[in-house]
Amino acid sequence: MRFAPAAAPPAILAALFLTAAPALAQDAATSPPAVAPAPAGEPSDAELAQFAAAMKTVQSVAATVQNGTPTEDQQAQMAAAVQNSGLAVERFNAISAAVSGDPVLQARAAVAGTTPSAPGSVGASVTDAEAGQFAAAMGEISGLARALNGAQPSAEQQAQMAAAIEKSGLDIERFNAISAASGQDAHLQARIALAQARLAE
Repeated sequence: MRFAPAAAPPAILAALFLTAAPALAQDAATSPPAVAPAPAGEPSDAELAQFAAAMKTVQSVAATVQNGTPTEDQQAQMAAAVQNSGLAVERFNAISAAVSGDPVLQARAAVAGTTPSAPGSVGASVTDAEAGQFAAAMGEISGLARALNGAQPSAEQQAQMAAAIEKSGLDIERFNAISAASGQDAHLQARIALAQARLAE
């Protein structure tokens, strides 16, 4: 039997959204008139995709801010990025605040911010249920892998890892295929991170 759980867990996307984006003030002179109040409640997947697109530019501009206070030009660039995404600045700020305090929402935003897996790839074929099964198996295996500290697992340790994989509902071959694909597929990595966040709830 050959499987790869003894290696370190697959790299999971560095959370783009671990910290809230700087709250953006809306400049009345440069803002379009408000069309309707921003919707309240949990953001939809479409809003998270808009948020992720805006966040890339906002974080890029925020990285250039000196002394903790953005210039008027930097503030305008960030507000324009948000408005170009289709979100109102107020809704962006509300989503940013929600994302910063909710690991599942952070993970959903990370999924929304990655390019979907290529059609026909292993990542594209992984169902949400399989992502959850993989995350559950990795939760059990990662402790065993850390204890090995790079050493080859014994037959008993291999059996424990195989049992953890099979207990998750995946067969070893499918686990290995997902593990290998996740190292090359940022969207799959983000989906697995989302499954892990949901398991931790």
